[in-house]
Amino acid sequence: MFILGLTGSIGMGKSTAAADFRRFRVPVHDSDAAVHAVMAKGGAAVAEIDQAFPGVVLNGVIDRQKLGAKVFGDGPALKKLEAILHPLVRERERAFLAHHGRLGTRAVVLDVPLLFETNGQRRCDAVVVVSAPFREQKRRVMARPGMTEEKFQNILKTQISDQIKKTKADFVVYSGLGRAHSLRTIREIVTLARSKRGQKWPPFGHGIRHK
Repeated sequence: MFILGLTGSIGMGKSTAAADFRRFRVPVHDSDAAVHAVMAKGGAAVAEIDQAFPGVVLNGVIDRQKLGAKVFGDGPALKKLEAILHPLVRERERAFLAHHGRLGTRAVVLDVPLLFETNGQRRCDAVVVVSAPFREQKRRVMARPGMTEEKFQNILKTQISDQIKKTKADFVVYSGLGRAHSLRTIREIVTLARSKRGQKWPPFGHGIRHK
């Protein structure tokens, strides 16, 4: 099974690219969706978040605005939250990989916004970075409800720059060049990934690795 890591800075078009991989019948594990799941009512992260950030959980429900206010612009608080969330998300990711490993799926995608920032590329056979010109990126982000210049700049500070990401990538999808260009690039990536044998799954110590 060949594991593709999919990443890109905010507003670059990563979600559209993930949908395009699904369009080509490549299973995608969405780490953002996993975060929402563990933070939902009854989710695995709720009790720990309640203990770490008193006052943000009411009747078993996380008040995301209150939680956001506690971690926004506060590096140590954000790291505390990530220390709770990341292991739970990784657990879901491993379950996804194990499932598709059993099915004999040829290629899968791990959609991780902070892939490089968390060294997630080590779990992938190749990395796809979605990129767009800064002007287009900013236009997309600032059109989001509740977005401000301050929020945008703070988000950028938590992310490795687009230029550095592209130098680390195995493939780059340029979303600013139109849908036809993006789809053609993704189709080529899918074809290549399906033709190769991955080296990252199963991990060492978890079953027989194919040579």
